[in-house]
Amino acid sequence: MGKPRVTSLENQYTAAHEKKEHHRQSHRKRLARRLTAFFVMAAVVSGVLISSMVTQASVLEDKQTEKAQLEQKIVDLEKQEDNLRNEIVKLNDDEYIAKLARRDYFLSESGEIIFTIPEDQPAAKKEQNDPAE
Repeated sequence: MGKPRVTSLENQYTAAHEKKEHHRQSHRKRLARRLTAFFVMAAVVSGVLISSMVTQASVLEDKQTEKAQLEQKIVDLEKQEDNLRNEIVKLNDDEYIAKLARRDYFLSESGEIIFTIPEDQPAAKKEQNDPAE
């Protein structure tokens, strides 16, 4: 036997009820579409923000590394500047200039004899005596 057939009544109440139910169903569909669109947009915006944050973090890390290297270079240059300033002060002293001339250019004062002792020979002899090391 099949389903019993029930005839629907066509009156104002059932028409209003069907219209209300249809309106509620269409409202749910629109709400679901809006929520889906909202979540998709939120996901896209979140992805873009996270991507830019990661990119900025890596750029910041690179900049901090570069900053540390440049600060070290500044310290080295300041030391070099101090050494050069000290060298300028020393070069204004005649005794220091005479000492440099005697050491580097083998110039001597009258009656002075200069002997040069090579420094590489003792190191070479030590290497020949200790081959096991």
